[in-house]
Amino acid sequence: MKVFTTGQVAKICKVAPRTVSKWFDSGRLKGYRIPGSQDRRIPREYLIKFLKEHGMPLGDLEDEAMAKCLIVAQDQVLIENLKRELPPENSFKVAVAASGFEAGIQAESFNPDCIIVDFSIGKIEAVQICQNLRKNIDFTDIVLIALLPDDGQPMSFDRSSINETFKKPFDAHLLAERLRTLVGAKKELV
Repeated sequence: MKVFTTGQVAKICKVAPRTVSKWFDSGRLKGYRIPGSQDRRIPREYLIKFLKEHGMPLGDLEDEAMAKCLIVAQDQVLIENLKRELPPENSFKVAVAASGFEAGIQAESFNPDCIIVDFSIGKIEAVQICQNLRKNIDFTDIVLIALLPDDGQPMSFDRSSINETFKKPFDAHLLAERLRTLVGAKKELV
């Protein structure tokens, strides 16, 4: 469990250490005192919760507190449904790519924890995206989810690069919960 001093919290929040002490002493910012000392310690999850409740930016904590999810799809209804189920309030940050090329650029810059690939963009392109991601050493631990179309035709391909598959139509809420579980196993979401 990561804990912060009032000085560290002050730097993160861009305020004076005395301000952090006031938040702590008034009970707004939860934490504990070191026995036999007046020093305060604020656990990471309490700090993130405090920042979110007060609409303050997470700064450097964002990468470790948020599940970053890249959606590779062209279906705007699907994208909006997923964005609705993966809101920032639930510790999700979402980016969207419409093609394999865009997905590669977004994966490099956004550094997602999870990539959802809609196979409706084309089976060959979707499989290529999944395989290319797994070949890249930076993305071997990424959670990869395939959304398969229900067009009545069997879909045969190498699924070894994919963590999970969902067949359309699917429950977006169920997908969001599964994502929280899979990403939560790798990093502590708040």
